[in-house]
Amino acid sequence: MRFSGLGDALEWLDGHQNLERMLAVTPERRKAPDLERMRRLMDALGNPQASCPVVHVTGTNGKTSTSRCIATMFKTMGLRVGLFTSPHLESINERIEVDGSAVDDEALLAALNVIAGVEALVAPAEGFTWFELITAAAFLHFADSPVDVMVLEVGMGGRWDATNVADAVVSVVTNVGLDHLEFLGPTREHVAREKAGVVKPGSTLVLGEVEANLLEIFEGQSPDAVWLAGKDWDCETNDPAPEGRTLDLRTPSASYEQVRLSLHGSHQGRNFAAALAAVEAFFGRSIDEGVVRSAAAGVSSPGRMEIVGSDPTIVLDGAKNLEGATAAGAALAEEFSSHSSLVMVVGMLAGKDPASMLSALGARHARLVVACRAPSPRGQPAEDIAKAARSLGCDAIVAGEVADAVEEARRFARPDDVIFITGSLYVVGAARAILSARRTG
Repeated sequence: MRFSGLGDALEWLDGHQNLERMLAVTPERRKAPDLERMRRLMDALGNPQASCPVVHVTGTNGKTSTSRCIATMFKTMGLRVGLFTSPHLESINERIEVDGSAVDDEALLAALNVIAGVEALVAPAEGFTWFELITAAAFLHFADSPVDVMVLEVGMGGRWDATNVADAVVSVVTNVGLDHLEFLGPTREHVAREKAGVVKPGSTLVLGEVEANLLEIFEGQSPDAVWLAGKDWDCETNDPAPEGRTLDLRTPSASYEQVRLSLHGSHQGRNFAAALAAVEAFFGRSIDEGVVRSAAAGVSSPGRMEIVGSDPTIVLDGAKNLEGATAAGAALAEEFSSHSSLVMVVGMLAGKDPASMLSALGARHARLVVACRAPSPRGQPAEDIAKAARSLGCDAIVAGEVADAVEEARRFARPDDVIFITGSLYVVGAARAILSARRTG
């Protein structure tokens, strides 16, 4: 099979099983897949996932930002880095980066052409999933580039995730929370067992989850070493600064004081500390202080407490679950409370309790909540979000689409206000594209 252009290739890709469409039809708990079909595909492609060392990152929250921090440090050290993250905000190309640049259309088309060509030879009866195929495209692109190291973010869980056909020398688990329970639950112990699946015997595990009964689950995977948050590595000072955070960091080999991080929210300080520990574990030594400072100052994480506008200040954050909403609410209160007032744009996926999410986000302190529907088959009705906001004592209005919600928020906001666009990453991605087009125009 040869596609005439990337549009045809993406149409072919979209014809495969997709998580969002699947959950929109039947949201009940699912049987976990296995990796056998993904391994067959890797064999047919020449096992590109084994072309270089791998750092594998999972966790309920913070895995994208942590992955970006790791990749930025590797790049600052002079390595050629492949970074695979999900989901994308505006373009599928964002998922696959080499040295900070998203894969271009020509290279993505080339990878998908190869994969489509071998699909018929190895496809199981039920077919491959959308995520399996885009993960395979990432492995192919990284092998062809080629890169010195891959940083892979788990799509969901870990044990049965398509990325787990790669054997990581360092695994990072940021935390364990209650999300995606239709696949991973019903308890934190169940979720931990799924995430622990990325830990390979003989590897080093950088573990941000410190609950004792969960630690036993991770140690049961027989890593060569476990570097535990608060014991082996830590973010000992984590203060707001004009452009992000000021951190004092400790690893098994060194301490780094007054490091300026260009990300907002105390949770990002913890994510950077985990990333630093992961890079140190990868090399088995401390990291040059200049590298740490340069990487911290230069890292970005789109859609995660990202400032994209001024007068009024516009902040984007994909607080997709209760833990993420709590972290975002804390960041707002700590770093943006000096602004006159808060206007929120909120859209969520089905299955989230809007009142709990809004409460965690700090909606009670907002002058206005603009509710919209997330642009996904699982988007929750905007009317339900507005109703939940009013139950908390908030003024709330309904806007149909994300574009309408952004315009309503801009109409109501004063120059010294904060517009906070949050909830589903589908909302954040759509708003980011709208605001980017406005700036370009």
